[in-house]
Amino acid sequence: MDNQNDNNQQPIDNGRGNRNNPTPKFNFSWLYIIIGIGLIYFIFSQNPMTDHNAGETDYTKFKTYIDKGYVNKVVIDKKNLTLQMFVKEQNVRDVFGKGKDQVGKNPAVKVEFGSMENLEAFLDKKAEEGKFDGEVVYDHDDDWFMTMIWQLLPLALIIAFWIFIMRRAGGGMGGGIFSVGKSKAKLFDKDGKNTMKVTFKDVAGQEEAKQEIREIVDFLMNPDKYTKLGGKIPKGALLVGPPGTGKTLLAKAVAGEADVPFFSMSGSDFVEMFVGVGASRVRDLFQQAKDKAPCIIFIDEIDAIGRARSKSLSMGGNDERENTLNQLLTEMDGFGTNSGVIILAATNRADILDKALLRAGRFDRQIHVDLPDVNERKEIFNVHLKPVKIDESVDVDLLARQTPGFSGADIANVCNEAALIAARHGNEWVSKQDFLDAVDRIIGGLEKKNKVMTDDEKRTIALHEAGHATVSWFLQYANPLVKVTIVPRGQALGAAWYMPEERQITTKEQLLDEICATLGGRAAEELCLGHISTGAINDLETVTKRAYGMIAYAGMGEQLPNLCYYNNQEYQFSKPYSEHTAELIDEEVKKLIAIEYERAKKVIAEHQEGHRQLAQILMDREVIFAEDVEHIFGKRPWTSRTDELLAANASAKEEEKAKDKENNADEQSHSSSDTNADIIRQKAIDAVVEKARQAEQQSNEQQKGE
Repeated sequence: MDNQNDNNQQPIDNGRGNRNNPTPKFNFSWLYIIIGIGLIYFIFSQNPMTDHNAGETDYTKFKTYIDKGYVNKVVIDKKNLTLQMFVKEQNVRDVFGKGKDQVGKNPAVKVEFGSMENLEAFLDKKAEEGKFDGEVVYDHDDDWFMTMIWQLLPLALIIAFWIFIMRRAGGGMGGGIFSVGKSKAKLFDKDGKNTMKVTFKDVAGQEEAKQEIREIVDFLMNPDKYTKLGGKIPKGALLVGPPGTGKTLLAKAVAGEADVPFFSMSGSDFVEMFVGVGASRVRDLFQQAKDKAPCIIFIDEIDAIGRARSKSLSMGGNDERENTLNQLLTEMDGFGTNSGVIILAATNRADILDKALLRAGRFDRQIHVDLPDVNERKEIFNVHLKPVKIDESVDVDLLARQTPGFSGADIANVCNEAALIAARHGNEWVSKQDFLDAVDRIIGGLEKKNKVMTDDEKRTIALHEAGHATVSWFLQYANPLVKVTIVPRGQALGAAWYMPEERQITTKEQLLDEICATLGGRAAEELCLGHISTGAINDLETVTKRAYGMIAYAGMGEQLPNLCYYNNQEYQFSKPYSEHTAELIDEEVKKLIAIEYERAKKVIAEHQEGHRQLAQILMDREVIFAEDVEHIFGKRPWTSRTDELLAANASAKEEEKAKDKENNADEQSHSSSDTNADIIRQKAIDAVVEKARQAEQQSNEQQKGE
């Protein structure tokens, strides 16, 4: 029922990408093959020198067939004293005893004769009698050259066609069978055809990551700045972070701003069904990079080939992925040198990468691209809101606070979903409510207002959600409430939205308050109804995981203090503790949850009347907000740390603006004082000039008087 929302869940992918395979384009190579086969078949079928013999007979039967009018053509070989008798289609069965489909096209019978003169006389006689109206052809001795040509022509065409196909397969027009070992890396170069328009201005937040990325670009642009002091340029940098945080976007910004060639390739591009292809592509990629050095190579999703190598051989077979990884390790820092080539790579699974790949000299730096904090989320919202037509009700600060745990891709999805919701409602502008609905839609799922529920079920859900709201309101470290609804959404029958605080570390008291607030729904059911339901399954799952984390990982247990049993090794199936320790962990977890459950029941019992009013409002309106809870219980005595952080940032910005105004005013006063001094100086000069002019005029008048 309760999708108790810490808002740390990742948004549901709303299908922005079509996973259906697109219709494959027709490959013109197959068209060439079909045309070639058809052409060869046509030549074979049209070859006049092809042997059409379907049998042999003697000269006597030949005369009989002539008398009966079965023959339409006679081809005479004077040299060998043989002839070929071609039979008319309607008489094929009379001569061969078979149909024309069985003996082939233009069937002929081979006949040996003794005298050329007698044969010619016989044919002339039968022609005069009207029994032979066919054609007589002589196979001359000088036709051997044409015969040879017709016999060799099909073979020559097959050889030429095969050479043509092999040349195309060798990469004549973009690669094929023999270019399978070539690198598929895409080259971005400012002077070439492919250019990248993404710059660091398009990457909001992640200032530390951008600074390190800029340094890597600067290494290639100004190497003397770093090598003159004895330093070495880093060989590579690994971008590590959760999905959607902007690792690939940072690489695109490097490609857009760097003045050096940029090779981009995915880790899966090295993998192929043929043995040795991956290693061959690695060699080809680095060879291209050396030719264009200084340059940058970017390998996205490097975990596709960089997974830790297994200790056991796979049934004696050849592991293509390990061969590719070995070649990559050799190229990055092997016996050869790759001066002027820096490798960037991105992955969200750095824990499974091979240790040899992560050592210094290969990936000297690991740049962590974490989920954005509240200020970075605000910057990301400002970037994605530029193309969206929003109205004055949209509060970016509220949206940033409402989306903790969201990555940059998630925030882009929120903006897109809000625009779709506004368009669905026929609005001309995207409002604040559209964004809130988009966040709810992504986190909780689509509303199911038509879901059938009885009054008792609705009352149980309302008491459950009101229990969460009541307990969280009176706990200091519980997350501030935003709204509670009993409208089914996704798989949950009700949901509570909170405003989690931005924390770098979490204390034991904060964890206990969060567990207590999560158990408030089950506690309310037991106190108010006298029974419990399955609606708290999601709550219990969250509480159990958090409690085990506190005891087994964070060392916050009373019987097992300061002990951590967390093991980060992959494929580790053995527990790093004894069975007795496992029993102690279970006991501590049960004790902790029981204490917090009793505390939740105590809070609800102390504020039972307010809890009942909240439940009634939920049943009437199906949704309550923090203002409704404040109206019943009064103002919450604790302020959110996130609010304090935002207020401090706002005041700091106001101070910066005030200082900028003062600096501008000082500059204006300085400029005005300088102007006044110039005016005074000019007036003094004018006065001196005027006095000199008057003195000169007086002296001239005196001279005239004398």
